[in-house]
Formats: sequence, structure tokens, C-alpha cells
Amino acid sequence: MDFNHTEDRTMLKDMVARFIADNYPLEERNRAAESTEGFSRDLWAQFAELGLIGALFSEEDGGFGGAGFDINVLFEELGRGLVVEPFLASAVLGGSVLAQLGNEEQKAIIADVIAGKTLLALAHGEPNGRYDLAYVETSAQQDGDGWVLNGSKAVVLNGDSADYLIVTARVSGGTWDEDGISAFLVPGTTDGVEIRGYPTIDGQHAAEVVLNNVRLEAPALLGESGNAYPAIETATARANVALVSEAVGLMEVCRDMTLEYLRTRKQFGVPIGKFQALQHRMATVLTEIEQARSAAINAAGRLDLERSEREKAISSAKALAGRIGRLVAEEAIQMHGGIAMTWEYGLGHFAKRLIMIDHQFGDVDFHTARFVDFSRNAA
Repeated sequence: MDFNHTEDRTMLKDMVARFIADNYPLEERNRAAESTEGFSRDLWAQFAELGLIGALFSEEDGGFGGAGFDINVLFEELGRGLVVEPFLASAVLGGSVLAQLGNEEQKAIIADVIAGKTLLALAHGEPNGRYDLAYVETSAQQDGDGWVLNGSKAVVLNGDSADYLIVTARVSGGTWDEDGISAFLVPGTTDGVEIRGYPTIDGQHAAEVVLNNVRLEAPALLGESGNAYPAIETATARANVALVSEAVGLMEVCRDMTLEYLRTRKQFGVPIGKFQALQHRMATVLTEIEQARSAAINAAGRLDLERSEREKAISSAKALAGRIGRLVAEEAIQMHGGIAMTWEYGLGHFAKRLIMIDHQFGDVDFHTARFVDFSRNAA
């Protein structure tokens, strides 16, 4: 397997880095995060014009990428910029499920998603489900040719700004069964859909969604009834590749800020970076970051393999990113001292996002156990 970036991906990486450096200072990011929607529509349109959303979709779906390494390259740079625009929610999660399950008419929406005109959000996780993707209590009952949905969805990324929600609901089986889950394309303004948006601690945006007798016509069903789970799992695998790649970018910023601080902060007349204890701690941080980078690249390269191999690579990378991300964040803050906790100084914002990535789509404990399960089943 060749882990070297193609010329196109190298160009994409450089373009994103330059654009963020020129147009996305921390102050601009914080203003966007504190807005009603939690991101900037103007910047989202500029990202779309640059083709960054299209990089997350395959050519057959109207994009020009969509592979694991495309996700890896883009999200590593988005992490360095601490970008809050809804790449993960709209393109990776919602867009992936729609691309896998949608028919030709339904997938026509993807063109507007790539153009930045339409936003998607995946409403799958539930209040009692924790990280288990099979846990779905929300019900979908047939009503003539249509459907009636009832239930609740929790922490729906960018759900309050989405034009369409992709809602999962159970049509058969028990609450924990992988079979019997369907997906529906639901306009955000549909009667009976209640959405409460809120900011998260790391500057992102999410929503709680309640479905009260939501009536849908037959064309709202995505794919075959009861068979949506594989698409949900694949979309989540792609999201985890995005998150571990973003984490690597965040770690590198924390590393660079800490190294600069160690070079310039003086005690007893010398830079504190000359103290051997801090040198040893920084060496550990540097080594661990490279391990996280290798795991992210491995996960990206195995995204299109069969399920067991894919999920083992994903869980390994996500568990490592969670453990190492916490280490990097804690060490960076401790070596900075009190300045790291001030709002004006950027490190605290990067550290918060790094810590919270561990809690999206499975934390260290969850993915360690998941890796063990898939390894046992493969033996």
C-alpha cells in the first residue's frame, strides 16, 4: 500500500493551508463559533468555491476525491486551522449516507451540498445509545404508502442549521439489532420535527432533535427498508478517519506553540526549554504525535477494505488519537502554565477540541474493546 500523497493531494494540502493562514485567524474562528449557527456562511461558500467540499465526494457523486487519503489530507489542515464549518456533519456524515443509499433523484441534492448551498446532518445517535451504532429506539411505522416517525436524536452535529436531516429509525427488530434500521431524508422544516441547537464546549455546534408523529411520503426512504446499518457504519468510519486526522493537525499546533514558548520563556536567566525535565517531556510528546500520525494514515489507507480490516484500523487509530490527544493537550497546558488557560491565547481552544474529539463516535475505552472484538472474530 502506497502511503505517499499524490500530486493532486499535495496541491490540495498546500491550498488549504494557505487559505486558512490568510483568511482564518483565531479571532475570526471564535466569532464564527459564537454566532447563532456556530459557523460562517460566507467562509463556507468560499470553502465550497475552492472545491474543498467536493474533495470529500467521489467523481461518480459529482466530487473529485472521496477516498480515505482525501479525508486525511483535508482534515489535518482543518485541524490546524481549528475550522468550525460543517465539513464533518454535511459532507462526511450526511453526504456519505446519502451517496450510499440514495437513488438518482435523492442524490441530486449532493450537487448543492458540494456547492455549499445545501447542508445535511445525520440524526442517528440517541440519548441512551452512547456510542453503539446499532442502538435505535426511534420508530418508523408504515402509514399507507408513507411513514410515521417518532423518537429522539441526541448531539446531532450542526442539526440546527441543516436543510435536510438524514434520520435513522427502526422498522423491525430489537433496540440493539443491526438489522431493521432504515434511513429517511427529512427536510428540517417538516411538521413534527423539533430542533434545539446549542454550542458545544469545543466551539462546535449540535442539536437535540425530537420527532413527534412526523409524516413522510414514500420517496423519503433512503435505500431498502431495514438495511441502513452498513451505510451508517461506513459513514461513521469515514468520520473517524476525519477526526483522527483533525487530531493530528491539532496536536501539531499544540506542539509548535509549546516549543516556541519553551524557547522564549525564561527562568533564572535561561529559556525554560533548556531544563532537562521539560526536554524529556517534550520528546515524549513528539514521539507520540508521530505514532498518532501513522495510525491516522493507516486508517485512511484501509477505509475501503472489508469490514473487519477497516474497523480494526479505525478503532486502533481512534483509541490512539484519544489517548495521545489527551497527553498532548495536558502536557502543552502544563508546560505553558497559566497563560494557556486564557481565552485570548490560542492553545486552550486547540486543547479543548483535541480532548473532545475523543468523545465523538467512540472514546478510548469503546474503541479498544471494539478492536478486541473484531480481532477475536477474525481469529
